[in-house]
Amino acid sequence: MDAFALFGLPFMQRALLAGIALGLVLPFLGVFVTLRRMSFFGDGIAHAALAGVAIGLLAGISPFLSALGFAVLFGAAVFLLERKTTISSDALIGVLFTGGLALGVILISLRKGYQPELLSFLFGSILSVAPQDLAIILAFSGAILVVMLNLRRQFTLLALDRDTAWLYGVHTGALDLLFYILLCVTIVLGVKLLGIVLVSALLIIPPTIAKILAPSFRTLLLGSILAGETFIVLGLVLSYWLDLPSGATIILTGVLAFLLTAATRASFKA
Repeated sequence: MDAFALFGLPFMQRALLAGIALGLVLPFLGVFVTLRRMSFFGDGIAHAALAGVAIGLLAGISPFLSALGFAVLFGAAVFLLERKTTISSDALIGVLFTGGLALGVILISLRKGYQPELLSFLFGSILSVAPQDLAIILAFSGAILVVMLNLRRQFTLLALDRDTAWLYGVHTGALDLLFYILLCVTIVLGVKLLGIVLVSALLIIPPTIAKILAPSFRTLLLGSILAGETFIVLGLVLSYWLDLPSGATIILTGVLAFLLTAATRASFKA
């Protein structure tokens, strides 16, 4: 098959558009996630979303939308409990995400038979993105990108020095809650493509690679987005040619790029 012929296929076009959209917002948010040391939060959201998927399947509504709603509730719960208790964030996230995961498993056990929707959320199914899924992904990704671009200075200051941000008049509490919600929504959008097991990797790997190479914060942001888009497009092509799971191929492409980048950087230092 011609190298570009596969992009003439409707399902591949939808996968590419959805991947490009998430390749913008996941690494963009990932820069702030890594700066704030919130990697575990992203993983927690993905696993807790399983309960939302199960509720959607049992109620006969879109599991995609029910997972979005449940994830936002999860993020809001973490935000409130962080401020109302003395429990550490890691402990709160661990309790809530394992609770959400356990609830999801119990609810799913109530629905008998083969469940292809569940498998697509667990392991990702970027090549089966339906037109309505694509519309949701593009709409939410566009909105998230607009918010992040308009508030990037405040989010940057909040991530680097919370006290200074407060002194400059930044509404730290409101921005924290907004960031949690944006992160929750973005993670669930990515779950449809990469699966609960793998989605947080696209949040973390591109910024980690860019951080090795970037001399400034601007290049860190741009490099993270460029890396994310490259992994998605290359991973999609390789998965199609080699008949491999698309989500896993995308992430493995990123991991190999990270190892190569780290090894190259280490050899120059030596």
